[in-house]
Amino acid sequence: MSGHSKWANIRLRKGAQDAKRGKLFTKAAKEVMLAAKSGGGDPASNARLRTAITAAKAVNLPKDKIETAIKKGTGELTAEVLDEITYEGYGPGGVALVIEAVTDNKNRTVAEVRHILAKHGGQLGETGSVGWIFDKKGIFSFPKSAVTEDRLMEVGLEAGVEDVVDDDDYWEVRTAPADFEAAQAAFEASGLSFESAKIDMIAKTTVPLDDEAGRKIVKMVDLLEDNDDVQNVYGNFELPESLLEEMGA
Repeated sequence: MSGHSKWANIRLRKGAQDAKRGKLFTKAAKEVMLAAKSGGGDPASNARLRTAITAAKAVNLPKDKIETAIKKGTGELTAEVLDEITYEGYGPGGVALVIEAVTDNKNRTVAEVRHILAKHGGQLGETGSVGWIFDKKGIFSFPKSAVTEDRLMEVGLEAGVEDVVDDDDYWEVRTAPADFEAAQAAFEASGLSFESAKIDMIAKTTVPLDDEAGRKIVKMVDLLEDNDDVQNVYGNFELPESLLEEMGA
């Protein structure tokens, strides 16, 4: 989930440790498989696969499962036929939502997504209705205890780093998608260890929510992320500090 960056990053860091580990594994394996299917099984020549493997390792997907997913993508092993679909819609308070899914049954997935949105005060929109609100970015997360902002900029500037954002105990480093690999290589070559690295979508503008709407959107996103077909959920919402504190954030 990407909305209020603080809440999004808290969920990211807690995700691999909670009861959703199996779902995280499934989603990571699907992306590895699709990346291998679209560009081949050699990470050296397939940028999407390199990114997918990095993301899979970040959630501790075992090496053998990564290798199996690659073989399914290249056709060495039999796998179900999957389609990638992006839905756009709205949540409580006029929040814009982009939902990326991977499915073997489009009718089932759209019905489930529509039901979750409708039940919690949202609705599906037309393609292109809200996608323009978001920019795709490469995102790296570094613990502040391990590196300074100046060091990140020193290493990343020539590799295309656009910004370093202060996110509580972490530095969030942003790049253009085209510079993601160069930045990753620069950080690794300099011995800087990031906690996560992925291509994400960042909202150009955010919608501040009150506690009631905030609770609804968090519940909605939780249910969407629990769906086996949904890979990523992006929203342009900003949760109130009172709600973040209530959640232990």
